[in-house]
Amino acid sequence: MAEFTLPKNSVLTKGREFPAPDDATHTRRFEVYRWDPEAGENPRVDVFHLDMDDCGPMVLDAIIKIKNEIDSGLTFRRSCREGVCGSCAMNINGRNSLACTKAIEGYTGTIKIFPLPHMQVVKDLVPDMTHFYAQYASIKPWLEAQTPAPADSERLQSHADRAKLDGLYDCVLCACCSTSCPSYWWNGDRYLGPAVLLQAYRWLVDSRDENTGERLDDLEDPFKLYRCHTIMNCTDTCPKDLNPAKAIAEIKKLLLQRQQG
Repeated sequence: MAEFTLPKNSVLTKGREFPAPDDATHTRRFEVYRWDPEAGENPRVDVFHLDMDDCGPMVLDAIIKIKNEIDSGLTFRRSCREGVCGSCAMNINGRNSLACTKAIEGYTGTIKIFPLPHMQVVKDLVPDMTHFYAQYASIKPWLEAQTPAPADSERLQSHADRAKLDGLYDCVLCACCSTSCPSYWWNGDRYLGPAVLLQAYRWLVDSRDENTGERLDDLEDPFKLYRCHTIMNCTDTCPKDLNPAKAIAEIKKLLLQRQQG
């Protein structure tokens, strides 16, 4: 379970409550985090009672309905609605996930929707991803090779080498795993976090990449890699069913093997 942290020097206050239409017979209650830093007010939780007979099946559908029909000021990110862009990552009933992949019927009682925990909030359900993306860029997430590319073909891989990338390239950089990791909460300024380290391993294990030594040198750091304590929150919460904890362990194994000669 991921803990949501309020902006500094703020108190969560009770917000507004919006009732369902009078003729609604099938309703659900949604509590949604609201905060506009430009308004100079404390964060609050607004309550919305929605008619489920006039709403799509996913949590994202409920959020879109709130914005379109009740409160146009609600701010959130979304794009693909298919679980492949990572835009609608948020904390739903204490667990980080993608709102477009979570069915409303999968929850009982009130559905509580907050932004990803332990990140600065831009507004409402939108976290500031600037630092996360800067960390991603730092691991050079592109192919690096010294030998010239073949003149008449691509850089080829065997089927076995290509299979090593399964479960790595699938990451959508939603940050659900990193923001559920206590080590990232405590040391996010220096620890790269599970999402970025999974991406780092994706290039370390790519048979076409020829910069393995430099990549390992850059990761051999007390904080960048070794702040991982194998808590396993990252693997537990990943909406794509990936295993960042295993990728981190494999990086540690590569470094150990290099030290042993």
